[in-house]
Amino acid sequence: VQLQASGGGLVQAGGSLRLSCAASGSVFRVDDMAWYRQIPGLQRELVASITARDSRNYANFAKGRFTISRDNAKKTVYLQMNSLKPEDTAVYYCNVYLSGYTATGEMVVGEHWGQGTLVTVSS
Repeated sequence: VQLQASGGGLVQAGGSLRLSCAASGSVFRVDDMAWYRQIPGLQRELVASITARDSRNYANFAKGRFTISRDNAKKTVYLQMNSLKPEDTAVYYCNVYLSGYTATGEMVVGEHWGQGTLVTVSS
C-alpha cells in the first residue's frame, strides 16, 4: 500500500497549483482523506480534509483559495490551490485513512502518509 503525491513546484504569487495523491496497491477501502503542510521550522498543520461522504473541512488560511476533492474510483485526493501566497510555501503531505493488504498479505488499517511534495511560491 502506497500513497504517491505529485503536483508541487515553483509558482509565482497569485498563481495556482493542483496537487494529487493516489493510493496504490491492494486497497479495498478509503475513508477520510486530507492534506497537511509543513513550513520549515513549524509543526505540520492541517490544510483541508474530506470524508468518504464528501464533507469538507478547511483551515482558515485555505478557505476561499483552496479546494479539496476526491475521486473514489481512482482512490485519489486532490488539492486545488489558487491565489497562492509566499507564505503558502511548504511541503504538502497527503494523509489517507485506508484499509488494504501488504505484499505479504497482511491487512493494514489506518492512516497512511504520502511522501510530501514541495510547493514554493515566489513573490
